[in-house]
Amino acid sequence: MKKIILLFAFLVTGIIQAQSVKVEGTLKDNQNNPIETANVMAINQTTKAMDAYNITSDKGKFSLNLKANTEYTIKAGYIGFAPFEKTIKTGNQNMTFDISLQENNEIEAVEIVKEMPVRISGDTIIYNSDSFTNGTEKKLEDVLKKLPGVEVNKDGEIEVEGKKVQKVMVEGKDFFDGDTKIATKNIPADALDKIQVLRNYNEVSNLKGLENNEENIALNIKLKEGKKNFWFGDMMAGAGVGETEDRYILNPKLFYYSPKYSINAIGNLNNIGELPLTMQDYFKFTGGFKNMMKKSGSTMNITTNDIGITGMRNNRAQNIDAKFGAANFSYNPSKAWTISGFGIYSYNKTDLLTQNIYNRTDRVGNTTVNVTENKTDQARQRTDLGLFKLSSSYVPNTKVHFDYDALLKVSNQLENQSTISSLQGDIYTVKKQKPLSVNQNLNYYYTLNEKHVFAFELQNLFQEEDPFYNANLTIQPFNLSGYDNSQTRNDVNQDRLVKTNKTDAKIDYYYMVTPKSNINFTLGNTYSNQSFNSNIFQILDNGNTNNLTAAENNNNVKYNFNDVFLGVHYKFLLGKFTFNPGVSFHQFNTKDEQLGTSNKMSFTRVLPDFYALWQMKKSQTLTYTYSMTNSFTDINKLAQGYVFSNYNSLFSGNRFLENSLAHEHSLRFFKYTMFNFENIFANLTYTRQVDAVTNRILLTGLNQVTSSINIPSNYPKETISLLSGYGRSFLRYFKGDVNARLNWSKNNNIRVNFDNSEYIQTTESFIQTYGASFSTNLKNLPNLSLEYEYTINDFQNQTYYVDNPSVLLEYFFLDAFSFTSEYSFYHNRNKEKTINTEYDFLTASLSYQKKDSKFEYKINATNLLNTKTLNDSSFNALGGSSNFSSYYVQPRYIILSLKYNL
Repeated sequence: MKKIILLFAFLVTGIIQAQSVKVEGTLKDNQNNPIETANVMAINQTTKAMDAYNITSDKGKFSLNLKANTEYTIKAGYIGFAPFEKTIKTGNQNMTFDISLQENNEIEAVEIVKEMPVRISGDTIIYNSDSFTNGTEKKLEDVLKKLPGVEVNKDGEIEVEGKKVQKVMVEGKDFFDGDTKIATKNIPADALDKIQVLRNYNEVSNLKGLENNEENIALNIKLKEGKKNFWFGDMMAGAGVGETEDRYILNPKLFYYSPKYSINAIGNLNNIGELPLTMQDYFKFTGGFKNMMKKSGSTMNITTNDIGITGMRNNRAQNIDAKFGAANFSYNPSKAWTISGFGIYSYNKTDLLTQNIYNRTDRVGNTTVNVTENKTDQARQRTDLGLFKLSSSYVPNTKVHFDYDALLKVSNQLENQSTISSLQGDIYTVKKQKPLSVNQNLNYYYTLNEKHVFAFELQNLFQEEDPFYNANLTIQPFNLSGYDNSQTRNDVNQDRLVKTNKTDAKIDYYYMVTPKSNINFTLGNTYSNQSFNSNIFQILDNGNTNNLTAAENNNNVKYNFNDVFLGVHYKFLLGKFTFNPGVSFHQFNTKDEQLGTSNKMSFTRVLPDFYALWQMKKSQTLTYTYSMTNSFTDINKLAQGYVFSNYNSLFSGNRFLENSLAHEHSLRFFKYTMFNFENIFANLTYTRQVDAVTNRILLTGLNQVTSSINIPSNYPKETISLLSGYGRSFLRYFKGDVNARLNWSKNNNIRVNFDNSEYIQTTESFIQTYGASFSTNLKNLPNLSLEYEYTINDFQNQTYYVDNPSVLLEYFFLDAFSFTSEYSFYHNRNKEKTINTEYDFLTASLSYQKKDSKFEYKINATNLLNTKTLNDSSFNALGGSSNFSSYYVQPRYIILSLKYNL
């Protein structure tokens, strides 16, 4: 199959090259200076179609691949210059000529620019959607994958120039702010006109140029004229059969956009494994809330009291039922005032089945002990998720900007799991929780004049979590004080209630020293108040409750954290360089109350940071950043009473933990050339963390007791990561890229021997992932997207390899039929060749829709090869354990569906 794919790719390339000749030259102004990012296009005089286009390089070079022996009109344009036109006829040989533009502000030059598939306007790249589609595209994601310089990763997140897009807007209005996946999976492709990539994005105009926004990217979708001021969308319903049960999907989508207001409504009910919102999506859904304290130099990490509900792999499971509903709105009562918000509800019922082989080797004196466990886990999960956001923004003029946001997140999660273990018998667990969080944000920005700018930002997080854990075991592995060991079964339970109230507030004052420099003073405060209550109890055979009242089995903890700081940053431009050094002065105070006593800490710290940007060329930069950061843990690692992590894992906190200090260096190179859409980026980061909070762990057979401790400063935690990529488009119809992700880390943990002696265990891991892709985008031929990813996981002398090639075939034919098929292959193995597994997936769909028809008919088949399990392996350097698992997935099924377009 690989040979056929490669032969097809080379054949298509050869055909296009054989039919084309190259027309190239340079474009200059009337002073003989090259013009960068000017637009050049070739219009076929016979078909009146644009056969080729190009955007000039930094040296004014352009290159067009045209058909041989054909008459063309060459057009060129750049804002501020009169348009250029010249008629040529190609022969069988390449041609060369130069273009000279005359300064003129005539409107025709603007019109030529608007015809281009891609154009640049300041920091904005504008793509013409129809120039990159071939008829098989159904949603925004399908179009974005074809744009040069744009990628959509496996999680549905959009990446531009190696950076994640933080916001998606439609007609300038937020589309479910804080998540890009809902946009990529639901906005219909046929509604798209222009896709605008907004680089150096800052939604607060008062702070434009005052902050470093080079990493900020947003996307704005411009709709076709027929989609404005009208309802549009589609209604899709499908039914089919599987091996064990009938399958169904219902997926309505409605959209309305006008200058005054917008409404988006999306629904999805299915049991075919389509997940509009996963648990991972829910937890990382920010609602657009930013990290307002990122420049302060200190972090206070509020962790989530997750009770370990099993996650899905590759968004697959043995069985998935999903219900999803979402609505988003925006309303402008006046030109200055905008009200917007959204509501999202998601319900998932999931069955998971996993078979595991667990191995570990322990050191006991001068001998080793091998532990091997065969285990089958079967779980049923039910999850209700809700997200609700309300925003208001008031911008009466260029001097004042006021906004308020509130985000509510609620969920109800339940998991029942049965485990059959070769060493621990049968185990039944229940995990449930109903967490709630409310995040509020209040901002006020005021520009007094061109010299003085003020910013006030206030953010509050209220979070309440109530995880409950129950384990019914044959063997209870821990010696808990007050526990009754005479029972037939061991029924152990734990209640937890954790409350957090955290407020961040800061005032910024910016003073413009010169037009190219400013000084920024920041006065800020972070205050957090937390409480942690938990208790372990036993249900006896007769139904009575045995409360384990010993101090080590319970928590009643209160924790206060306060950080007051003053920061000073000076930003100045020097030629092609931008520098922004800074320092912050902190006063930290912490206090925890538990076990009848209180523990206080108070100290000061000076934390410097540095930012430097070298603007090597218009779209070529080198950026260096350095920061010294104080990191504090929250109450979860301070509470000293036992907490169940699992039926065979106990955790105990440490109230005497101190902060850790991290030094982070980052070097980023970026180059983007519109001439051939060449995209090069590399980001190298080194972090050294001293006095890091680490684990102190006692392993006994399959069981472990863990606590937290500060490792001595001469055992730092270190990480080095490299993310790099190179991509470009060529011959207009092809797109290719290569990338590499490398991550090396060294960790230190304290291991406890059976005789209660301790030693520091240093572990290293090195993860390498290399990828390459190639895709075609032809109008009248089948199109291929080829990808290959190779991963090496090196964990403390245990090495695993993963090969993952994939191919996507798309073909739009007879002006009505659209065929797509995707094949993925996975090969997992270890260095010793004791593990060697393979599995693959094949999907295919065929749809029929006549031009201008509102109906689409489709047949879709998933898991055509009927793969039963995902087989993979992992290694835990802390315990020296390896695990091989077989994870069961949904079987093959076929769906027939009908879609009606409004």
